[in-house]
Order: sequence, then C-alpha cells, then structure tokens
Amino acid sequence: MSGLIRMRTGGARGVPLTRLLAAFCLLTISAAGLAASDKAAPPPPTVAADTLDALARDVDRLESLRAVKDLQRRYAHYSQYGRWREVANLFARNGRIEWDDERIDGAAAIARWLEARHGPRGLAAGALNTEFHDMPLVNLSADGRTAEGRWAGLAFRGDGKGQARIEGGVYQNRYVREDGRWKIAALHYHPQYDGDYSTGWRNSGNADLPIIPYHFDPDSAGVPLPAASGPPPRSSASLADLSARVSNLNDEDAVRNLQNAYGYYLDRRMWDDVVDLFAANGAIEIAGEGRFAGGQGVRAALSRMGPPGLARGNLNDRPLFDLIVRVAPGGREARARGIELAQLGAEGGKAGWEINVVSSRFVKDGGLWKIRDIHIQPVMKADYATGWGGGALPGSTASPPVFLSDRDPATGPAIGRSPAAHALSLADIRRRYQRSLAYDGAENVSAAYGYYLDDFQWSKMSAIFAVEGNKQSPFAGYYMSRARIAGAADARYGAPPDMRARVVFHWRIQPVIHVSQDGRSALLRTRLIHLRTGKWSPELGQPNAVGFQAGMYPNDQLVLEDGIWRLWSLTIDEHYFTSPEWKGGWAAVKPTPPGSGAGGSPLLKTYPPDLPMTDLGIRAEGFRGGTGAALYWPDILPMWFHYRNPVSGRVPERYWPDCVPCERLPQARMTRHGYQMPETGPQADGVAVSAPQGR
Repeated sequence: MSGLIRMRTGGARGVPLTRLLAAFCLLTISAAGLAASDKAAPPPPTVAADTLDALARDVDRLESLRAVKDLQRRYAHYSQYGRWREVANLFARNGRIEWDDERIDGAAAIARWLEARHGPRGLAAGALNTEFHDMPLVNLSADGRTAEGRWAGLAFRGDGKGQARIEGGVYQNRYVREDGRWKIAALHYHPQYDGDYSTGWRNSGNADLPIIPYHFDPDSAGVPLPAASGPPPRSSASLADLSARVSNLNDEDAVRNLQNAYGYYLDRRMWDDVVDLFAANGAIEIAGEGRFAGGQGVRAALSRMGPPGLARGNLNDRPLFDLIVRVAPGGREARARGIELAQLGAEGGKAGWEINVVSSRFVKDGGLWKIRDIHIQPVMKADYATGWGGGALPGSTASPPVFLSDRDPATGPAIGRSPAAHALSLADIRRRYQRSLAYDGAENVSAAYGYYLDDFQWSKMSAIFAVEGNKQSPFAGYYMSRARIAGAADARYGAPPDMRARVVFHWRIQPVIHVSQDGRSALLRTRLIHLRTGKWSPELGQPNAVGFQAGMYPNDQLVLEDGIWRLWSLTIDEHYFTSPEWKGGWAAVKPTPPGSGAGGSPLLKTYPPDLPMTDLGIRAEGFRGGTGAALYWPDILPMWFHYRNPVSGRVPERYWPDCVPCERLPQARMTRHGYQMPETGPQADGVAVSAPQGR
C-alpha cells in the first residue's frame, strides 16, 4: 500500500514561503539538491560559456514557439464565431490554405473561401462551427524565422436548419515570422474522416487512409528548439528583463496546469478539490444562469452537474481544447480561454453533448496561482440521439467572450503582493528557462507518441523512449527498455501497413506537466480521446466501428537524455467509457456480467511482459488484464493522479506520484538514473510550498 502515498525521493517539502523566497535568491543551475536523485547526474556536454546574448536569443525563440502554438489556437477561437477576416489576418502576406486538393492564396481569398464554406461573418442564427485544433508538435527552425507544426483537427458543424456534420483530420502547417509577428505561411489540412451526424462519420472518400508525412522524426520531436545557427546578435535586454520574461513563461506553465487540473476534477465531480482551486472571493459565472461567488457559490454552481462522484452510467467528461494563457505584466494576474467539449451521460440510456467557451481569470496569492473566476459561455447543448442539427443555443454566436490576441496582456486590476524576486543570475535565469522549455519538450514528445500510434509506426514509437525507459502494453503489463518496447509492439501488431481501412486515433490533450527543479525531468498527465474511424458497412447500415472512447495517461514520465526529451515511463488507464457503435454511442453499452469481459492481452502468451499487470496490486485493480474483477463501462473505473491538489495539497483518493512499475521494480525509478523526481504538490519554481492555512 505504500505506493499510494510515496512522496518524491529527497527534497524539501512543506517549506514556508518566506524561506522559499529567500532561497530563490541563492539558486543556481547546480542547486539540484532540492529534489535529490539517488545517483549523481551525468556531467553536461561541453558547451560554450553562456552569455546574456545567447540567453536573450533563446528566450526569444521559446516565446516564438509558444506564439506559433497560440496562433493556431486563435484560428480555432475566431472560426467558432465566424470571424473570417480575423482568421485571414493570421496568415502571412503570401499565406495559403491547402485543403485536401484545394488551394487558396492570400488573405482576401482566404476570407472569401471561409465565408463561402462556413457561412457569413458571425455565422447565421443557430449555426455551429466549432473546430478543435490540439495535440501540437511544433519545431522552430535553427534561424528562428520559420516553424513547422502538426495538429490533430476535429470539427463539429451545423447550419441550424437540420444539417449537422463531423469532420476530422491532420494539419501539417508552416509558419513564418513576418515583420516581427508570427503568421501562418501554409495551413495544410489532410481530411481523414467526415460524415453527417445522423449516420456517423466514415473514412474520407470511404477509402483506405494513407500516412500523412511527418515534419519530425523520433529525435527532432524531442528538440522543439534546435541548436541556434550562428553567433547570437547583440541584445539590449538586461538580466532583469530576461528574468521577468522567463518568469512569465514559468507562470504560464503553472496557470495552464491549474486550468487543466480543474478540468480533470470536473470529470469525476471532485467538488472539494475544485473549490480548493479558487481564491477566497472566487466565482463561477454561467452565461444566462447567473454568477456564483465564494466557496458556497462555487459549490452551488458545480452541483448543477450532479452530486459529488460518479455512479454507474454517469459520464461528465469535459476535455478542454485550444487553451490560450496570458500572464499580466508583473506576474500577479493571468487570463485563459479554451473550448470545452462535454460528453455527458446518466444511467438509463441518456447521453448528450455540450460545447462551452471557458474564460478564466487567475490571481497569484501567497506564491500560488489560484482561480479568481471562471466564465462559461454555452454554445451548444444537444441530446446524443438527435445531435445539434436543430441549431446552436440562441444568442451563442452573437456576442463571443473576449478573445486573447497575441498583443493583449491579461487585464484587470493588480491584485496581491509583488511577485517573488529572483536573483539576477545568468545561471539561475537559464535554469528557469530550461524548466519552461521542458514543458514544451514534454508536450512535443507526448504528441509524437499519439501520432506514431495512430499510424502503427512501432519502430518510431519505441525510439521516442529513453534507452532504459518502460511502457505498459494495454491489458498485458510493462516492458522494460526501448528494445523490449519495440519487440512488444511488433509481436502484438505486426508490420505497419501503408494504407489503413480502420484507424484508432490517440488524442493526447490537456496536459498537466510538473518539471523538476533542474529542468531535466518531468511528470505528465494527459487525457486520451480515442476516435475510431472506418469505412461504410452495407451489412451494418452504418460506418464500421466509429465513435468515441476515453482513457487517461496519468503517470507518464519524461527525461532529457543526451539533449533530447524522451519518454521514461508510460501508463494507460482505459477505457473510462466506450461506444460500440455510432447510433447509440456510449449510452448503448450494456453492463458486462462479472467474469465475461475481454480479459488480458494475447501478449501474455506470445511475448510476456517484464512486469504483468496482475503483479501491480491495487494500482491495476478494476482494469482489464489487472487485478480483481475488471470493470467495464458503464461501471466506473478508478481515476489515478500523480499530483496532489495544486493549491490545497489535498491528497486524492488514488494517488500514485512515481512511475507505476517503480513499486515492484525500484530500479525503474528515474532517480536511480541521475534524474530528479519533480514536486507533485503546491509548488513554486519546482520547490514545495506549504499549503495555505485552513485548507
């Protein structure tokens, strides 16, 4: 049972904030003892001495990487409200859209094409045009002037007059820095599935699907910023300027984690944990329904979704896409904006959809980011059986929530104390920069894993793991080392086909990433959205095996190995819900009688794991191939967390901070290989902060 509550190896925990702030002034890149590892870290490769000019260039490059990601997210935000001129203005002067076999050049032509395809500016009454662009894998060029990015795309569309469609595919895009601002040079969409809501989607063209060429390989995926070309230009930035800009990046990571953690608590209706995330005067505002302020008010707003916890057949999944975060100058307040897709259900065959725009404000209080208020703008609400053909919600397209552009800082009155002062040390600023670069490195590798799985690229998938990394194969167990991971994939699935009649897509979104204090290791939680596609089946009278499923990667770990971010450990908990067919969706699943489930993987006999799931005790309880009686939707699987509540430090009922096989195989711990174990509770700069009194 000790695995449920094991804390990270070494490190200062529960440090009073006054001592923490004082310690910041002494930290340097060598101050790794705050999160000690069991083995000394290997010496860094020999590099030229760091300079202010080199650091300034690198900070600019990391800011550019994030500007590119937000550029694509803004495309989704503007499209949802039919702001076609604003979408077109995201493109470079010679920018273009390549949509399957169509090509549209120039901003004016792009705006006209979008309006002709999706309807007039602002959308017609009742129309729906929500696009989700997520799972970014973005790489900047060595000269910092261009970038390439791959995104998974999904769109829910409707004309408000009975027609409703779903479309999905891959974006493989190019970006350029033009007049100091990042623009889309080429948006290239490759359709993979589409169809009317009434019948469900099918493969685009009802054809076998090819593999869309990648702009990355297993190594470059883990290097979002390649080595810069040439000597750095002379910078006018001071150490204080660079320190503030890096603090902004660090704060953005913390706010993004907080917003995404909020979403996971919603999934399981963990209302105590949600309330903990809010400041004392926090509030939830639901457009058209009212504002709910204070702890009791927030709880009242949450209770509209149901009582705490989930019973059989309850579904409250609320994945959040396209999240943009803006931190205000001074680092005391921030804003975020994202698009929520709710998949809902209740026992008795009820299922439904919602789409909401979620706009949040945050405040830094006592060194910790907290939610000040959340505004929810409903866009669509529909029963699964009928879909959204009848139209979006009245007024949902008329007055959109405020957009966050590339120029707008967070606004609102300054609140709280001044941010903690950091030592103006080049080494310390570099260390903090590395922590934010780690966030993007982890996000890239996470996406690469999903894309390689989609395409059955087993050798590439295994190559993004560290040499001594480990991976769970579903319903079987853990394979220890890159070579064993590759062997298991080959044994289970065979040679990758060039064309696929069916594809299961692995969207890995909504990351919560905790980076070590030295920026060389990270813990990752990410949501799994399974979308299945196939061809139309005349025998079934519907597309073959299409629909949604969901799970979680709650205990992934990553390390910086030889300058490349790689997966150290990966665990999949699945399936939280399934859809056996399109017409009934997740409401069509009947309870599985005890002992009649699918059982373990064939790998248990053909290529046995180094650590089978049956040896994992309580951590594998309820999961197919694990311990105890397997639970199948509509029964509720347990949800595990690698972190405690980021504000209160509340320990979740199912808490497993280290890698899942580490309890049985201690040599699998990253700390045995020279890496720090990141902090998993309330923290600032990777160091534990005491939870506020009264929590």
